[in-house]
Amino acid sequence: MSVQERKERERAVRERLIVATARELAEQQGWDAVTTRRLAERIEYSQPVLYSHFRGKREIIGAVALEGAAEMAAALRAAASAADSPRARVTALARAYLDFAARNPAVYDAMFRLDGGLAFAREDTPEPLQDGFAALLESLTEVAGDGVHPGLFTEVFWAALHGLATLSRAGRLPPEDAGHRVELLVDRLAVL
Repeated sequence: MSVQERKERERAVRERLIVATARELAEQQGWDAVTTRRLAERIEYSQPVLYSHFRGKREIIGAVALEGAAEMAAALRAAASAADSPRARVTALARAYLDFAARNPAVYDAMFRLDGGLAFAREDTPEPLQDGFAALLESLTEVAGDGVHPGLFTEVFWAALHGLATLSRAGRLPPEDAGHRVELLVDRLAVL
């Protein structure tokens, strides 16, 4: 291995450590607790080293969001692939989405609430974000209905899931009705 290859590998390891540490800190104490100073202390590197990877917290949030989008896409696909009918796929997809949001609140915030400097719904949207949407679209296309554009249907379904995730997390919806909400969403929105 050349010196250059070793340095690149070490840089990638440091970058993963920064992202993992930011994510862990955000999940434990919220995004306000994530500062470059605190991250530098936790990973035992100087702030200039941290800044050699990310220009600031915004880019770190973006990196966490991209990682989260890849994880969410994998979870959605796994849930949908385990189902044996369109209705079961959409229900599994909805539950997997809501479960991901509930289990990873700081990551979910990085993906959809905080400014990570990422473009959505544009040609320059990063691949992990496009793939997250594609994971929804793959299962929802078959239930969009005649004459309904699958992408538009997926946006509406996603917006409904996001609303449920956000309102549930904020304690605005009674938790005992969570399963009924998913069933209602699937029954009323999808053409099965």
